[in-house]
Amino acid sequence: MSDIRVRFAPSPTGPLNIGGIRTALYDYLLAKKHGGTFILRIEDTDQKRFVEGAEDYVIDALHWLGIAPDEGPRAGGDYGPYRQSERKSTYGEYVQKLINSGHAYYAFDSHEELEGMRTRLERQGIQRAKYDASTRMDMRNSLSLPESEVKELLDSNASYTVRLKVTPGETISFVDEIRDKVSFSSDELDDKILLKTDGMPTYHMANIVDDYLMKISHVIRGEEWLSSTPHHILLYRALGLEDHIPKFAHLPLLLKPVGKGKLSKRDGAKFGFPVFPMEWNNPDGEVYEGFKEAGFLPEAIINFLAFLGWNPGTEQEIFTNAGLAEAFSLKQVSKGGARFDFDKAKWFNQQYIIHMNDAKLAELISQDVVDAGYDVSQEYLTKFCGLMKERAVTLKDFLSAGSFFFQKPEIIDEKTIRKKFKLENENHIQSIIETVFVIEDYTTQNIETAVKNYIGENELGFGAILPILRIGVSGTMKGPDLFSTMELIGKAEVDERLRSNLVRFKEIKLIQKENQADA
Repeated sequence: MSDIRVRFAPSPTGPLNIGGIRTALYDYLLAKKHGGTFILRIEDTDQKRFVEGAEDYVIDALHWLGIAPDEGPRAGGDYGPYRQSERKSTYGEYVQKLINSGHAYYAFDSHEELEGMRTRLERQGIQRAKYDASTRMDMRNSLSLPESEVKELLDSNASYTVRLKVTPGETISFVDEIRDKVSFSSDELDDKILLKTDGMPTYHMANIVDDYLMKISHVIRGEEWLSSTPHHILLYRALGLEDHIPKFAHLPLLLKPVGKGKLSKRDGAKFGFPVFPMEWNNPDGEVYEGFKEAGFLPEAIINFLAFLGWNPGTEQEIFTNAGLAEAFSLKQVSKGGARFDFDKAKWFNQQYIIHMNDAKLAELISQDVVDAGYDVSQEYLTKFCGLMKERAVTLKDFLSAGSFFFQKPEIIDEKTIRKKFKLENENHIQSIIETVFVIEDYTTQNIETAVKNYIGENELGFGAILPILRIGVSGTMKGPDLFSTMELIGKAEVDERLRSNLVRFKEIKLIQKENQADA
């Protein structure tokens, strides 16, 4: 096992969206490439935003996608607990160390006092009010108040937060694995809250302590966290942990399909595609469809997401998870945003369906078949998948496009019948039905030979006969090979469909002739 240790650290405030999956995926790929460890850490310090079931959703989604963590709440590990809410006592020690060293201070300001500060600064023309070196001495904190008053406030259990003391006039620089050298002026930074009034650490404090204690080597996260990094570096330095600062990699945004703006869950409803891996039932009753329920294969989603911001530098697009890990490099992740192209996601899914084993596909759609009320053997289902898979983009397409394999179609392509069916060919269609019915070895090859021989011997055109047979069997011109379809559906069912539909076709044609005569 290498020293590469990465963590995916979502907050359980709702379902894991597609952007979060990509972050987890890049963590996973980096770890697997180097024989390292992929860790799931639940950052639940914000108890007000906690949503029941969100943690289980994250874990279930990662498992379904095939990128299960090596360490985490369910997986266990030597660096737990893996929920920040269970590590509360650990953070206090590090907060106190910062206070004792003068790198942090108590702040007793009320909500009204903080609002007053912001209003005062706005009146002075300062649009972005900050609690920092320029304002802290005008506020109620352990730097501005007499020591005796601070002690009295603490002894009386007065409400307080703990803030990081940022020194102005410094430049904080680091090398990002994707963006190269990045620099910030400390004058741009505020005195971030490290410990909240409820005694829980903020993201910034818990993040640093946990990354250090869990020996995290690389922090991969979205570019929206880039501006937090200088605060984190200052915390490492203040705690004397500068030698333990991990390597940072800030991923480009996932953009809307139109290419402008960050992709959001609302875009799913707007553009008609899922933005979550699996279905999520919101506490308010709203249901969000997932890629799983939409009929996508997890391998296809992983392959698709890998290319949203990363490119192997070759023409190859289809990769196994192991192949992705072998090819992956943070250096090949782009700086610019990646447009979410749902058509590309469907293309990936189609490729995986086409190349998947027929029996495996049958397993994947078997529950949908049962739910639809169809009772067929697994052998039948496997053959069905073999015929339909090149025409399916998602797993849902098997039943929606191939329902005629399970029941006689109620709706038929009348437009083609009006165009192709000739009343003078009725007897030929009838003869073909009878010719096919007497075939003893009812196989694709024998059916095709019999039909084509009849057409040839009677000097008929294929275009005048085959479309009629196809619609007679399946109701549509769309679908797999006609003769393979007939073999699978079976002689008796095919015979019944063709005979009853021939009557129907004749009625359609007669009505057409009457309408033309009236016109």
